[in-house]
Amino acid sequence: MDQTFDYRKKNARKRVRTVLQVLILLILGYLVIHAVFDIKTYREPDKAQWTSDRGFIALSYFGVSRSGSSTLIAKPRLEQHLQALYDHGYTTIAQKDILDYYNNGKPLPERGLFLSFGDGRNDSSLFAQPMMESFNFKSTMFSYANKMDGKDSKFLKPKELLKMTRKGYWELGSNGYRLTYINIYDEDGRFVGMRDEGDFAEIDWARDYTHYLMDFLRDADGIPIEDRTEMDERLTHDYEAMESIYTNTLGDVPRTYMIMHANTLYNGMNSLVEEVNTRHIPRLFDMHFNREGDALNGPDGQLQDLTRLQPAPYWYTNHLLMKLGLDTGDEMHFIIGDTDRAAEWELLGGAAEYIGSRIALTSTPGGTGRIHLKDKDTTGDLLLKTRLSGNVVGHQSVYLRYDRTRAAYVQLTLADNVLLVTAKKPGEEAQTLWTHEFPGLEKNRAYPPGMQQQRQLEASIQDGKLAVSMDGSVLIEGLELGEAADRGSVMLEAEASPLNKKDTIYDAVFDNLQLLSLQADGTPGAHVYDNRRSGLEQALHVIRSTVNRTVDWAIETF
Repeated sequence: MDQTFDYRKKNARKRVRTVLQVLILLILGYLVIHAVFDIKTYREPDKAQWTSDRGFIALSYFGVSRSGSSTLIAKPRLEQHLQALYDHGYTTIAQKDILDYYNNGKPLPERGLFLSFGDGRNDSSLFAQPMMESFNFKSTMFSYANKMDGKDSKFLKPKELLKMTRKGYWELGSNGYRLTYINIYDEDGRFVGMRDEGDFAEIDWARDYTHYLMDFLRDADGIPIEDRTEMDERLTHDYEAMESIYTNTLGDVPRTYMIMHANTLYNGMNSLVEEVNTRHIPRLFDMHFNREGDALNGPDGQLQDLTRLQPAPYWYTNHLLMKLGLDTGDEMHFIIGDTDRAAEWELLGGAAEYIGSRIALTSTPGGTGRIHLKDKDTTGDLLLKTRLSGNVVGHQSVYLRYDRTRAAYVQLTLADNVLLVTAKKPGEEAQTLWTHEFPGLEKNRAYPPGMQQQRQLEASIQDGKLAVSMDGSVLIEGLELGEAADRGSVMLEAEASPLNKKDTIYDAVFDNLQLLSLQADGTPGAHVYDNRRSGLEQALHVIRSTVNRTVDWAIETF
């Protein structure tokens, strides 16, 4: 009997193993066939149903990577962006659709989207392709002509670019001949001169610079070092080199141009330099995305002066939706994330996404985003702990006491690398009681808008007195608050900074937020609120994070 039982168990294990092996082979076969033969094909929309004359939006992503960087959007975040656009009814349009709209008056979909990716990067193609297939989106891959020689493995080769267009998901465009900066002054005001992008990794820190095609070459005093003829020959060489390379490698020059960097041509550029650009661009390109910052191209747009929005890698999806709502006037439905966590808060303004132990709070354009903690007893002495993970440029606020009926509050704000404590008593004006500027960024007051930070905040109110620690260092002890601390609930707030001239929307980020009651001796008591992960959720998060770090390390190393 025992031998028979063992025999049956052995056969059962073999059958299970065989089934698993077959499943694995089928999955691998699918992946190989999909990769080699690219079996999915773009499905053309029914353009007979298009009736809109309100224009279209254009979005341009610099690039995509697996986990993201200061310049490349992370694959999961891009997917969430595109999912939100799909859910809002956006239909991607082709270059020809734009030409037909402006030249022939043909209608567009009610929500038309021109989607693109810059620089002709391999990783953008690799990570974006499954999303194009999933959403049936069409996109344009822009490239630089001087990258067509194939020496840099980061960039797509001409054969790869042409192959991308065969299944209909991709079209080709040009960013120009090369990305080179001139007339550069570094963060300390020293004259640097001219650098290619790859030779000037800290270009975001430069105090002043311009693009190769945008100005005369100048010396440290701003005096041109070339005459009009020399400038004309220099710019003309770039356009002619671009034309020659594209013709020889792709068979023709792509019909769409997205100049780098934007917002200069037709907007104050030296008239002699502008004349050279406008002589070549319409000759080579049917349309030109000359401006950046606004998404909407309306019915009065010009094919040689189109605009696009370049979402920053650090934008949460609600940030993108908030900006599109501003540009188009359309109603947007913001994503919430974890609805159970969201149910504990009242949204007073802006939008909030609840992502595990993180709350990403997005302000309205030029206004605030606010959420108020509901149904929690925060009237007694309490301790608040959280990690502030929004970008340096912006305002992240925690209200330890917020009393709408008495118009009183106690507010802690991390604003542009400065911590402020503000209190408002009933019937009085708000007063700033304390400020502290954190060291490390004094050299450049114009902080890069995308500079991230993580600061651990602990703040408590006991017996009407405030104590604050940041990153383990005690900053305030026993600050008298008076009537402002009598009672009130907890509120979080996001607000954009005046230092960021290009974006009036801000994402404040609060990680691992905890509220604890304080006992008479000042020691923490029970949790009033706890947004940290716990149990299985935390264990899975640790595993995923470890795997992701390992894969990222392997990609960067090998």
